[in-house]
Amino acid sequence: MRIDVLTIFPNSFNFLYEYGVIGKAIKNNLFELNIVDIRTFSTDKNKKVDDEVYGGQAGMLMTMQPVVDAINSVKTDDSLIIFLSPQGKVFNHDTAMNLGAKKHLILLCGHYEGIDSRVINNYVDMELSIGDYVLTGGEIPAMVVIDSVTRLMDNVLGNEESAKSDSHFNILLQHDHFTRPREYEGHKVPEVLFSGNHAKIKQWQLQNSIENTKRKRPDLYEKYINNIRKD
Repeated sequence: MRIDVLTIFPNSFNFLYEYGVIGKAIKNNLFELNIVDIRTFSTDKNKKVDDEVYGGQAGMLMTMQPVVDAINSVKTDDSLIIFLSPQGKVFNHDTAMNLGAKKHLILLCGHYEGIDSRVINNYVDMELSIGDYVLTGGEIPAMVVIDSVTRLMDNVLGNEESAKSDSHFNILLQHDHFTRPREYEGHKVPEVLFSGNHAKIKQWQLQNSIENTKRKRPDLYEKYINNIRKD
């Protein structure tokens, strides 16, 4: 997979090349990450990429020319162009799985008051939001998408079973996890985890996942119950 990020703050992505399993995956050529500076495509002598908003609205808007030229510089027949936007579909695990099957993602990061809507309406395939709130730009959401999508790829995680036990992989949230010491200030690790009985441990993990989901995310619990009824 190749991921191109279009941004006016390219340096904000530098740490990804050294960031945990994501950085290792890039070094091992498990996927390609390319950061594109939109400003380099500006035809303005001062490399300006924004202008006033028509209609008297406050703030500045990113202009079409440098954004469209940046898109066209990396676009291929396999590209899926995604605009990170609070108006988009809310990003979730299923979306991450679907994006992971694509050959080429182009992540477009807006800033200021956003991007000229003609870009969104004519050059973008999908709008994605990481939540119902507004950030100052699309850079942080783009990093969220990169992390979530690439960690699901083959060989990115050290243990291939890790992703399968993640919260949301099968609707349910993840079960509780514990490490040493066995007891601390009266708080004990469940005895079943020391039983050596793998069937009982799996049964406990499933029940704990169900309980966590019911308590923390009743909406997902209802979805889980409805799926069981359908089966």
